[in-house]
Amino acid sequence: MTWYNDHAAHQVRATVTVPEHFNGYPGIVHGGIVAALLDETAGRALMLDGDTEDNLMVTLKLHIKYRRPTPTGQPLALRGWVIRRTARRAKVAAELLLADGTLAAEAEAIVVRPGKEFLDRWEPEKPFWRVYDD
Repeated sequence: MTWYNDHAAHQVRATVTVPEHFNGYPGIVHGGIVAALLDETAGRALMLDGDTEDNLMVTLKLHIKYRRPTPTGQPLALRGWVIRRTARRAKVAAELLLADGTLAAEAEAIVVRPGKEFLDRWEPEKPFWRVYDD
């Protein structure tokens, strides 16, 4: 997936079509995949203003609300934003929307800054953690 900055809305956005092999039931995205999409989107909202390394945090707590089944094989929209943050932790949120704009699932997460040993191992991953301007 690729996430994009929406500076006017203070959000990051992405679109995805989940293939059928990630189903929980025929035609329905597995709840764990929905959770992963929301977790990634909420966390990347911290990168809205630029520097990846200074904004990297990891999930401490994730709360998901599943509002309706999420279909496979159809375009889905994700948006994420920061609720509040300090230098060491943040509260972030994300929504997953169906093609018609209906809310399918939402999440709030508490994320924290990882230790130096984690950041050292993360170095090769940096190129994959970008949020792009439109």
